[in-house]
Amino acid sequence: MSNLAGKTILILATHGFEQSELDVPHAELKKAGATVHVVAPEAGEIKGWKHTDWGTPVKVDKTLDQVSAKDYDAIVLPGGQMNPDTLRGNDKALALIKEFFAQGKIVAAVCHGPWLLIDTGIAKGRKLTSWPTLKQDLLNAGALWEDREVVTDKGVVTSRKPDDLPAFVAKIIEEVREGRHERRAA
Repeated sequence: MSNLAGKTILILATHGFEQSELDVPHAELKKAGATVHVVAPEAGEIKGWKHTDWGTPVKVDKTLDQVSAKDYDAIVLPGGQMNPDTLRGNDKALALIKEFFAQGKIVAAVCHGPWLLIDTGIAKGRKLTSWPTLKQDLLNAGALWEDREVVTDKGVVTSRKPDDLPAFVAKIIEEVREGRHERRAA
């Protein structure tokens, strides 16, 4: 994979994230040379969800109160049903995602993660994909939903499901290497 030395990526999650949707980007982005921080509303560990039961805990590197988008090149939003639904109710989490977007930095969401793009207003007018059951939510929010493995719209990267993670991570790496993106208001 491409060299991301000197790049820093934030993965925002809380309890109930889909295990592979945090673990795979975390491992692959680190392998590509990036510094990767897992950030959550709470300190300590957060527990993933693996298929039909709780997965493996993941160490939280920093809490929401300890981070700012200015210190990162991209934010990754794993899915799972519980994780993004919980984060949607957290004003600090939504503000952080908006901060990344406003600074032209990469915002990447997989599976149910695009729910957060609705609540931040990022979805409106953008080409996106997601887990199929979010299609109507995204359309109602003004997104242009596409049934594709990975969809990118000016630095906003979305993907459908865990099977699509290799393409999702490859696109994140490509976008981070390109740098900031000019974005028109939706």
